[in-house]
Amino acid sequence: MSFASESPVILQRLRTETRPYHDALEQNEFNQALNAGQVSAAATQWFLAKLYGFLKPYEAQLDQHQFSPAWEIEQRHRAHLILADMPPDASLPLCPDMPPLTTWPQLLGALYVMEGSTLGGQVINRQLAKAGIESRTYFSGYGERTGPMWKRFCQLLTEEATDANQAEIVDSASLTFQKLHAWINQP
Repeated sequence: MSFASESPVILQRLRTETRPYHDALEQNEFNQALNAGQVSAAATQWFLAKLYGFLKPYEAQLDQHQFSPAWEIEQRHRAHLILADMPPDASLPLCPDMPPLTTWPQLLGALYVMEGSTLGGQVINRQLAKAGIESRTYFSGYGERTGPMWKRFCQLLTEEATDANQAEIVDSASLTFQKLHAWINQP
């Protein structure tokens, strides 16, 4: 367990050291169209299908581990939300090259990326609403609970981060960003 003075260290390291991978991920075709105000329903469904293909195996890996109730891990599963915005016959291939989630620090790093995406999803949700695109269930995150869920995650992450495991947490977050980026950019 780390001390309160270490709290900002892991979060600062994650923000700083994963920034290049986060920025690269945001340069995908969907985000570029979204930022240019030219996003379409078809592009949104393509992006959602890609996210599903990553989230489904990620969540399956999470389910292989024991989390204390404080983590609310079942509530943090969101792949099923994507299905609400997809046609019933949608093709949803799964990512075959997932980051390893075998150690506790690897889990924490991947969770940082995927939980952080709920915040970005709120921004995407607003942009899609302005564009008149209704496929927004997934991007709503946890609704009104998005902010509190993120804060609780950061608190738990900070409690679990130690000098001994911070590098592995950051490495896992970086790899998660990279694997997700590669999957989204795969034709």
